[in-house]
Amino acid sequence: MVILLKIILSIIIGQTLFFKFSGAAESIYIFTQLGVEPWGRIGLGIIELIAILLLWFPHTLKYGIVLVFGLMLGAMASHLFLLGIVVLNDGGKLFILAVVSFLAALLLAYYKREEFKLLISNFVVKR
Repeated sequence: MVILLKIILSIIIGQTLFFKFSGAAESIYIFTQLGVEPWGRIGLGIIELIAILLLWFPHTLKYGIVLVFGLMLGAMASHLFLLGIVVLNDGGKLFILAVVSFLAALLLAYYKREEFKLLISNFVVKR
């Protein structure tokens, strides 16, 4: 199940990378609406690429999951508060993909919960 979730996340996020890096009209429109074109589009594309890579290495998986959480929360918030769920008549496809990615990352975090316990314990100050 863990491999399947990694594949799902890699496909969904990887697909959006092509559109961001190729300067697709939809991506340019979205990031123009957000007021961060072109540096936001390229910057987020780089961060998404890093997230995908982190998912595939055992010692960095948890960081990849956290990064995907942040990216997808940002994407969902952008759709809900700034862009609208439907962008350029896409039927809400981009929003749905963000939700699916968030849920896949959540499920992946559940399967790797012991690693997250260690990650959290490393940030807690022991007195």
